[in-house]
Amino acid sequence: MKQRLTILGSTGSIGTNTLDVVARHPDRYEVFALSAATQVDLMLAQCAQFRPHYAVMASAPHAELLAEKIKQNSLPTQVLKAPDALDVIASHEQVDAVMAAIVGAAGLAPCLAAARAGKRLLLANKEALVVGGEVFMSAVREGGATLLPIDSEHSAIFQSLPEDPATWARRVQHVLLTASGGPFRMRDPATLRDVTPEQACAHPNFSMGRKISIDSATMMNKALEVIEARWLFDLAPDQIKVVIHPQQIIHSMVQFVDASIIAQLGTPDMRVPIACGLAWPERVESGAAPLDFVQLAALTFEEADAARFPGLHLSWQALRAAPGTTAVLNAANEVAVEAFLGQRIRFDQIHALNCATLAAVEPSNPDSLGALLELDARTRAVATQLMHGFVD
Repeated sequence: MKQRLTILGSTGSIGTNTLDVVARHPDRYEVFALSAATQVDLMLAQCAQFRPHYAVMASAPHAELLAEKIKQNSLPTQVLKAPDALDVIASHEQVDAVMAAIVGAAGLAPCLAAARAGKRLLLANKEALVVGGEVFMSAVREGGATLLPIDSEHSAIFQSLPEDPATWARRVQHVLLTASGGPFRMRDPATLRDVTPEQACAHPNFSMGRKISIDSATMMNKALEVIEARWLFDLAPDQIKVVIHPQQIIHSMVQFVDASIIAQLGTPDMRVPIACGLAWPERVESGAAPLDFVQLAALTFEEADAARFPGLHLSWQALRAAPGTTAVLNAANEVAVEAFLGQRIRFDQIHALNCATLAAVEPSNPDSLGALLELDARTRAVATQLMHGFVD
């Protein structure tokens, strides 16, 4: 039988790459539902090609516009409006697997809905774990969901670990997340205050959304990945390390107690971990080009310098702090990135705002979705207020 998919965030980079893989295997996969924020025309094109039962838009005006275009094109798709509809399509009884690719804390609620419904959950939304932590993992356990990481680094770790998680504690010494270093890897940190949003979005290897691109430039994406790895693989903070690997051919590594290392290699193409998650434990063709080792340039590695990438090191601090601190860090960073993209703060002030917010917000040990959302909203309000005090 075909695997029926809901794709949350279908018009983003992960979503479009997922649909590319799906289109290569029409005998294996069927699109049940799609969701997007504002890209009505792209969603319309996706509905025309994949003919899902449901399409969800983030606002009433966008949903109404899509519904009108769906009717004009005589398509069978029913249009719904977020946020409640996201939970519906993530937990629907006819859905087998959910690709969770909504960026930011907004993806937490439908991820929880899919987990509680026992779905095969392909997790590209790292914030679900950064914000949700134990609440999210409890939902996965209680719902009997299958959790498969889609971030290339976490997929690499997953593929490199022994199949039996019960053996990880005694066999694994630590994991090594690789990072490209972003567009400012070689730039003098003293010059970063003048960086523009366009410069910060120019990732050397991947084409990504603007928020994720800024996180890559500050290395906050890697900070969030450290936190995600802690929950995905039940690791202590000290068991997670980061190394700069500009070529991004080695996606991540696992070092075992006998000092041996197993790594996953591949071209920097998100269709590889997506195909892995869709088909696991089988393998399917992804559309990515294979590595040519004869033509491959040298593989190099560098230390993740705290002076150049101070945001990265907030991850370990947050993991060692009171429960809920990682949710505070995520919310502060989302406010800071949005402010930078809107040219209300400088690039170097993203880290400053994150630190100021962490110091100002008491995390309050959230133990439910409601408590997490309250903490997220409270943090955003504090970060916004602090931002207004920033001056050049």
